Amino acid sequence: MAILPLIIAPDPRLKKKSLPVEQITDDIRELSRHLFDTMYYEKGIGLAAVQVGVHQRILVADVTWRDEDGTPGTQYVIINPEIVENSTELNAYKEGCLSLPEQYADVTRPSSVRVRYIDLNGAQQEETFEGLLATCIQHEIDHLNGIIFVDHASPVKRDMILRKLTKLKKQGYFDAHDHTNCGHDHSHDHHDHEHVHGENCNH
Repeated sequence: MAILPLIIAPDPRLKKKSLPVEQITDDIRELSRHLFDTMYYEKGIGLAAVQVGVHQRILVADVTWRDEDGTPGTQYVIINPEIVENSTELNAYKEGCLSLPEQYADVTRPSSVRVRYIDLNGAQQEETFEGLLATCIQHEIDHLNGIIFVDHASPVKRDMILRKLTKLKKQGYFDAHDHTNCGHDHSHDHHDHEHVHGENCNH
């Protein structure tokens, strides 16, 4: 189990666009496993590589995993995603983000999207995602394009959240998110974090 340190906003690395993955290698497969490890540990439902400082167009998602025992649900590894079709119907969720801990804002997005992407076998896929999964994947694709969910909120709401996070970062509040040198066995403390599914979701 590898828990990667999360980048916490505001941080210029989260505003940088990620580059396409040129080839599916063992390193990319290992990265996808580490992204899932980190996502489950932090009790999220999606994670983009940029959130752990890797500027490559890869994201993972699992909106059906069980918090009670950590059992994975349907896992998606989506590489070089491209939204090729949006629904006209919209959904509004109170979104959160692992890179903006404990902060939420209402975001309206298409209720379904059709996405073209590469899987871990290097094969091109095209799939329609709906509901919460569609919201999650759009949220993560935003990350790959240097967009965070508060960019969809009003300027007042966005600035309020980012100012609060800046203050907390200066106070060292998020230092515990760097798990690389803490000497702690994270395989046993997965349930110490609050996980939110449904209306308020961490991505």
